[in-house]
Amino acid sequence: MNKNNKKSFLSWFNIKNIKKNKNNIFNKFNKISYIKKIKKNKKKIKSNVNILSQINDTKILKKKSLLNNLNIKKNISFKEKCKISSKKFFNNLKNSLYKTRKQIGNNFFKLLNKKKIDKKLFEKIEEKLIISDIGIKTSKKIIKNLIKNIDYKNINNSNIIYSEIKKELFSIIRNSDVSLKINSYKPFIILVVGVNGVGKTTTIGKLAYFYKKQNKKVMLVAGDTFRAAAIDQLKIFGIYNDVSVIYDKNKKDSASIIFNSINIAKSKNIDILIIDTAGRLHNKINFMNELKKIVKVIKKIINEAPYEIMLILDASTGQNAINQTNIFNKNINITGITITKLDGTAKGGIIFSIYDKFNIPIRFIGIGEKIQDLRIFNSKDFIEAILYIDK
Repeated sequence: MNKNNKKSFLSWFNIKNIKKNKNNIFNKFNKISYIKKIKKNKKKIKSNVNILSQINDTKILKKKSLLNNLNIKKNISFKEKCKISSKKFFNNLKNSLYKTRKQIGNNFFKLLNKKKIDKKLFEKIEEKLIISDIGIKTSKKIIKNLIKNIDYKNINNSNIIYSEIKKELFSIIRNSDVSLKINSYKPFIILVVGVNGVGKTTTIGKLAYFYKKQNKKVMLVAGDTFRAAAIDQLKIFGIYNDVSVIYDKNKKDSASIIFNSINIAKSKNIDILIIDTAGRLHNKINFMNELKKIVKVIKKIINEAPYEIMLILDASTGQNAINQTNIFNKNINITGITITKLDGTAKGGIIFSIYDKFNIPIRFIGIGEKIQDLRIFNSKDFIEAILYIDK
C-alpha cells in the first residue's frame, strides 16, 4: 500500500471512529437530559403537594381509576363549558334527577289523571308524598294547605291540583338556595363533615375544581386520619386541580394537622382552605367530641372561623339524613348542606324534609360522577326538573 492510500484509509478510519464517538456522546447526552426531565417532572408533581411525611407520589399517579370515573376532559376550557345554554343545563339536571322525577312528578300525574277529586284523592296524594321521602310532617303540611287553598268540591280539572302541589313544594324550599359567599377573610375556611360513604372527599375535590375555575387560590387539608385511602384520594384531586394538599400520614391527631395547615395557608395567602374530616358516625359521642375539638382549634387561630361548616348528605339514605343533620347540627352548628348522589336515587324528595325541619341553606347538589357535576342548588330549577312530565 502506498503512502497516499495509507493516509486516506487512516483518515477514513478516524472519521468513522469520531462519528461513532459522537453518536455515543449524543446518546449519553439524551439519556442525561431525559433523566433530568423525569426529575424535573417529579419536582413539579411534588411542588403541588405540601409533604409533611414522605410518600411515593408516583404510586398515586398510577391509581387512574378515580380520575377515569370522573370522566375528566382536560382539553375543554372552562369558558367553553360555561357557554352551555340554559336549555342544555336544565336537560342535564332533569336527566340526572330521572329517578326522583319518576317517583314524584310522573306518579302524581298518573294519580291525578282522570281521577275523581275527593278526600280519598288527597289521602292518596299524601301517601305519595311520604313515599317520595318528603316526610310525614312536611307532607301533612302540604295537604293541609292544598285543602285550605282549593275548593276541591267545585273543581273538575285535576291539572289545577297538580299546579297547586307544585306551588306548595316550591314554597317549602324557595329560600333554601342561599349560595356560599366567599368573603375577604383569608383563608376562608370550609370545614367539611359527614358520615362514612356520603362522598365527602369526592365533594372536596369537586369544590376545589369549582373554586379554582374562579381564579381562587385553594388549599386542601387531609384531616381524615382514620381512613388511609382518603389521603391518597385527596392528593389525586390536588394533583389534577393543581392545588396544594396538607397531610401527614404518620400523625393520628387531625386537630394538629389542621392547626398547621391554617398557619401554612396564611403564610401562602390562600383564598380558600377546604378541610376534610373523618367520617364520623353521628351516634358516636367520642367522634363528635373530636369534631368539637377541631372547631375549637380553628377558632384559636381565627376566632370567626370556620366560616362554613358544610354537612355532606347522601340523598339515597332518605330519612336517615334527617337524623344525621339533627345530631351534627346540635353539636357543631351546621351552616350549609350539600346533597350528593341525586343522580342515582329516587329519594331526592328528602331535600324538602331537611329544609322544612332545619332551615339550613342547601349550597350544592351532586348530580353525577364528573368533576363538574357539583351544581349550585337552585330551588326553582329543582322543582321544574322533578315535576317535569315525560311525554
